[in-house]
Amino acid sequence: MGTDLASAQQLIIAIDGPAGAGKSTVARTLAGRFGLLNLESGAMYRAFALKALRASVAVSDSARLEALALDTEIRLEPTAEGNRVILDGEDVTALLRTPEVTEAASRVSVYPPVRARMVELQQMMGAMGGVVMEGRDIGTVVFPNAEVKIFLDAAPEIRGERRYAQLGPAPTVPAEEIVRDLRERDERDRNRAESPLKAAEDAVIIDSTNLTLDEVVNEAERIVRQRLG
Repeated sequence: MGTDLASAQQLIIAIDGPAGAGKSTVARTLAGRFGLLNLESGAMYRAFALKALRASVAVSDSARLEALALDTEIRLEPTAEGNRVILDGEDVTALLRTPEVTEAASRVSVYPPVRARMVELQQMMGAMGGVVMEGRDIGTVVFPNAEVKIFLDAAPEIRGERRYAQLGPAPTVPAEEIVRDLRERDERDRNRAESPLKAAEDAVIIDSTNLTLDEVVNEAERIVRQRLG
């Protein structure tokens, strides 16, 4: 294990896939097991979306969003409980999981200037290696030379069930609505002009439709250890 941890300090692990595929859990677990920084691209887009909402910038106003992005600083600080998300010097971690911010993040992320700024920030944080990062274009755009690339996928219905279960014992949103929203988001992510969602040519694809979360995590860890030799 000691040798694995030492070798992993130079690795960049890219995990891509659609919403609800389990990317965040796998990335967080791998980061903990190998002592890596977990770079959460989704949290960064949510932070920017929060800034846009606060500034009353419409998610359809590409010009103002571009100007806002260029004047935005976001960094991630690892803690025992997970990353703190720092937006322009403010810890906004607890503000990023509302439905309004999540929806806005999905919409602002389609604009090339916004993505370009987020990619720039991500590449700066991962420049020295020793990171695991999940998103939708990590292995294809952000870190195309990553040593390990994993693409997580699952049927929309299964991803919807997982999201529904995360809402707790008294969900306020019907399961059918969650699946519909996931399909719409998939459509936007896969067909956007800039950095569309797709598996890198050298990525290992894990279809988690019929796998438990533990099985997915164990398979991802096996892929990393295989790369470590």
